[in-house]
Amino acid sequence: MKKVTSVFWITLAITLFASIWGSFAPKNLEKITGAIQTYISVHFGWYYLLIVSLFVIFCVYMIFSPYGKIKLGKPNEKPDYSYSTWFAMLFSAGMGIGLVFYGAAAPISHFMKTPPTAEPGTAAAIQDAMRISFFHYGVHAWGIYAIVALILAYFKFRHGKPGLISATLEPIFGDKMKGGLGTTIDVIAVFATIVGVATTLGFGAAQINGGLTFLLGLEQEFWIQLVIIIVVTVLFMVSAYTGLSRGIKYLSNLNMGLAVLLFIVILIIGPTLYILNTFTNTMGTYLQTIATESFRLSPENGEEQQWVMDWTVFFWAWWIAWSPFVGIFIARVSRGRSIREFLSGVLLVPSLVSFLWFSAFGMTAIDTQKNGANIASLPDEQILFGVFDQFPFGVILSILAMLLIGTFFITSADSATFVLGMQTTNGALNPSKRVKFVWGIAQSGIAAVLLYTGGLQALQNALISAAFPFSLIMLLMIYAFFKAIRKDKAEVEQLKLKKLKKSLSRP
Repeated sequence: MKKVTSVFWITLAITLFASIWGSFAPKNLEKITGAIQTYISVHFGWYYLLIVSLFVIFCVYMIFSPYGKIKLGKPNEKPDYSYSTWFAMLFSAGMGIGLVFYGAAAPISHFMKTPPTAEPGTAAAIQDAMRISFFHYGVHAWGIYAIVALILAYFKFRHGKPGLISATLEPIFGDKMKGGLGTTIDVIAVFATIVGVATTLGFGAAQINGGLTFLLGLEQEFWIQLVIIIVVTVLFMVSAYTGLSRGIKYLSNLNMGLAVLLFIVILIIGPTLYILNTFTNTMGTYLQTIATESFRLSPENGEEQQWVMDWTVFFWAWWIAWSPFVGIFIARVSRGRSIREFLSGVLLVPSLVSFLWFSAFGMTAIDTQKNGANIASLPDEQILFGVFDQFPFGVILSILAMLLIGTFFITSADSATFVLGMQTTNGALNPSKRVKFVWGIAQSGIAAVLLYTGGLQALQNALISAAFPFSLIMLLMIYAFFKAIRKDKAEVEQLKLKKLKKSLSRP
């Protein structure tokens, strides 16, 4: 604990204060976070749409620009992990529980209850449901992660800076980042990470509870979710104890194995041809409408505008709140890759996997609904298990799904303890186990408090509130990165020119 910085103590104090507040005055916390969330959604919905689109445009520009050849590390450095392990690690940390939670729930909800524009239950609503699911989990989500990961990896592995958010802003603020301003930046990043991860852990606990409700008849109650959080906390702390190269690596590969197995089973027993046809069709509509959807706010239609706030703005806030954690983690495991290779991999591969996942689980849920099973009436956390209940071996599928949620749960929390430890020990690549243990307890505690305060709605309120200040920091990071990389490129070109002049001047 001797190596911890003031960021550790300040953020820990804020986290403890929030935990105590939520434990003793849950309604008050829910009311205040709800008011903040409503204000941000109403007054800054346009802002979220613009900046996330900017992030995607910037990533695409960097892929095709001359900067794409620059390596995130020394010129001759090789990547630490193979492609398969790299994809498994970034996907497990970056999506995980959210994909399992919303894989069936989001499409069926958009089809029957909340289609963006079409009439519920119609063929047009099916197209809407799948297109918008692709949109929320596609390149926009990964563009947010990629921005933070790229900039951190660039400054860490090319410039030898500490792996801190504040260190990436030194081209703008200079030595001020080593004082109070830098501490404030890192505190915001760490607290956004805690809330983002805690939100996901809350969703995971609620969905495991939903599975137990289907299998064992247990009620959806806070105390059951609290027990789930405690059990998983113990498990991910054991994983964290083994370190990045063993615990997270093996769990990430296990996650991908379980996810592939569950996907193949659903693809076979579900409406296979319907799934494949819908996947192909939705890819086309997704690509056709991506620009329009990126900026759709519908100011003249209050109902449509509220839909955008409830869904698109929520998801953009979720990815932004997760971006310090996922970005730092992806940066840590991406050393040695070129900017072009890095951005292409991060944007395209996980997005494609998400599209396949939503096609399989979303269309199976919709087909089940159309065939008479009232899946849409179930709570979101039970929809996946309601779908499984309509098939042979439904119990086995539910157990497999809960196991997958559990391993994603462990991997996300394990990765988060590593990142939080890194951010509060001046960017140490191997933070102490005691520091990781403290953050493991803290993020699980916040997850429990948010569930106790107001369930899933409280999780969403806290998420949007925490994401807003970090989004401003992300804009500064892009400016600082571009300023630094242009300077680097100019220096390299000058060096090449000097070498050329020197070689020409020789007899």
